[in-house]
Amino acid sequence: MTLIADTAALAAFCERLKSAPYITVDTEFVREKTYWPQLCLVQLAGPDEAHAVDPLAPGMDLSPLFALMADPAVLKVFHAARQDVEIFHHLSGAIPAPLFDTQVAAMVCGFGDAVSYETLATQLARARIDKSLRFTDWAQRPLTEKQLHYALSDVTHLRPAYEKLQKRLDRDGRSDWLVEEMAILTDPRTYRTEPEEAWLRLKPRSSSPKFLVVLRELAAWREREAQERDLPRQRVIRDEALLEIAAHAPSRPEDLARTRGLSKGLAEGRIGTAILEAVARALAVPEQDWPRPLERVDLPRGLGPVVDLLKVLLKLKCDQHDVAQKLVASSSDLEAIAADDQADVMALKGWRRTLFGEDALALKHGRIGLALAESGKSLRLIPLQP
Repeated sequence: MTLIADTAALAAFCERLKSAPYITVDTEFVREKTYWPQLCLVQLAGPDEAHAVDPLAPGMDLSPLFALMADPAVLKVFHAARQDVEIFHHLSGAIPAPLFDTQVAAMVCGFGDAVSYETLATQLARARIDKSLRFTDWAQRPLTEKQLHYALSDVTHLRPAYEKLQKRLDRDGRSDWLVEEMAILTDPRTYRTEPEEAWLRLKPRSSSPKFLVVLRELAAWREREAQERDLPRQRVIRDEALLEIAAHAPSRPEDLARTRGLSKGLAEGRIGTAILEAVARALAVPEQDWPRPLERVDLPRGLGPVVDLLKVLLKLKCDQHDVAQKLVASSSDLEAIAADDQADVMALKGWRRTLFGEDALALKHGRIGLALAESGKSLRLIPLQP
């Protein structure tokens, strides 16, 4: 068990891994004090060896690692890959590909919704994971042997887990299902943060277009400020203050200083000036271009029972096919299907439509029904007369 702390050793290790059909990858990072995740450790395992890479070592150049992550001949296996992929995308400008996410694969294979790595390690690798270091500070140096052992267990047990999941996917003819999900994880748009859309994260309650246009500009300013200074959004200015400023749209520092939690010094300084400029920019937007209130989509009267039936059908189909319900359809998908046969939802596309969507539409229109089996302990689908 070794810690790679220089570029030459990293380059040699990555060169050896280039001949592997797949590698397992994990990262440790901290994000409490920064906007972007601070990469503290990268764990890599090939068929015969596993090492941790120290990105914080003096003079460390991660270029060999980034080249390996981009190598199309080597499959990169992660568990719950999204945050790890976001880190590589931010640091290198490229997304690790091809990609295999064991958490998503486990959902396809019937392990339930968002199965943990500990569960997979226990069930597929017959290993027990020490959870005592889960909240360790990975930015501190030196790292202990116990920390390295814990970190490397996240990639060593991932090897048998991946191999067994891949066999199940091949056996059940579901490899293509995973391909669709990996296309989302390897799409750069998944990791793109657009400042102009940051206001949507705040879920504003007010429906006033004036409030919304000011909030949109303020949230965009804060997002850019947080990115440029590499600070958490809340460290720039808290959500509550942002919403209050948008509600009052101040034009002078003394008005801004009345915002709860905002000091007079801040209101009169650089940040206060930037906030007032953002408010002014927002109010200069022509009214026809102000954002409209986010529409709440209410189900037409009488569709509540239809949604309830679709929920029962979803559970039945997912139990029959041993796949996680969360992966097939969300509650909003079911509501959309109840309201519209042509709803633009994933549940009516691809393998999901075959597994669930067609029967959902048939149930909705009375072509099939749900009935108790003779045992009275399970449900079954029955055809109905047109």
